[in-house]
Amino acid sequence: MTDTAVPETTRKDWTSDQEPRWCPGCGDYSILTAVQMLMPDLSVRREETVFVSGIGCASRFPYYMNTYGIHTIHGRAPAIATGLAISRPDLDIWVIGGDGDMLSIGGNHLIHALRRNVDMTILMFNNQIYGLTKGQYSPTSEVGKVTKSTPVGSVDAPFNPISLAIGAEATFVARTHDMDRKHMQEMFTAAHAHKGAAFVEIYQNCNVFNDGAFETILSKSARDDMLIPLVHGQPIRFGGEGQFGVVMNDRGAVEIVEVATVGEGALLVHDETDAGLAFQLSRLSHGPTTPTPIGIFRSVERPEYGAGVNAQLSAAVDRRGAGDLGALLHSGATWTI
Repeated sequence: MTDTAVPETTRKDWTSDQEPRWCPGCGDYSILTAVQMLMPDLSVRREETVFVSGIGCASRFPYYMNTYGIHTIHGRAPAIATGLAISRPDLDIWVIGGDGDMLSIGGNHLIHALRRNVDMTILMFNNQIYGLTKGQYSPTSEVGKVTKSTPVGSVDAPFNPISLAIGAEATFVARTHDMDRKHMQEMFTAAHAHKGAAFVEIYQNCNVFNDGAFETILSKSARDDMLIPLVHGQPIRFGGEGQFGVVMNDRGAVEIVEVATVGEGALLVHDETDAGLAFQLSRLSHGPTTPTPIGIFRSVERPEYGAGVNAQLSAAVDRRGAGDLGALLHSGATWTI
């Protein structure tokens, strides 16, 4: 990137001339607003920022950002973003997709981008349904979900996206939701600052095909007692009066307790660097119907993939000199039959 100071911008500078085309009331609007309002605070340039998406409602995102953007093919956004991140490490790369796009046809691309630790910020909109294709069940839909493609109820066990990301050795894993702009922006800021692959799951309401999927935990009356905020170095405690907490029981598993029963000293202190704890916390809720952790589950440092690849290329040039692509293409046959 250039060394000169980044010019000040406003949300308007990051907003394209395209009118967002989502269903009225869709959670995608609030996520878009959160990102557009956040970008001026990240000290990045529009001309050095790229939004890459796959296919689905969420994947229209690049059209609405006044940056470079690529609307790719179904599930392949992480793969295309990987090539871009390696060839242009100076760029600020965001990957946008839904639960169907990233966890079904795009599942392999997602897990390999995470395990390789490619430098990109991945925002996965999870509405537990296929919205663009009009309401089929998705890889995160609950067992028994009745949809157009499962008229008598799904028999598929759903993915837990946070567990999947941690299992893929992602170096940054977080969860937020579309009803809290401040929390979204906090998670997006932390993910963007992370060097490597950062994965953020966003609970996003599809008010047409899966309305109220997260109502049990996200309604205003329920949030205090149903959302478990994860803050590094702080005891894991929640509830309107902080009356609930998370402990490690005598079987080595995490569980929810009443603080008055066990005492504050027994509460687990969150450690973003502990992969085992992060995975256990990701399994604390069996779907968005019981108390559910939000925040940063894991954040660790590990060598970034693009830097490693480019270091190898530089070393090869130092040893052998720069190659001549034109000469290679016109060199004729390289084998005989």
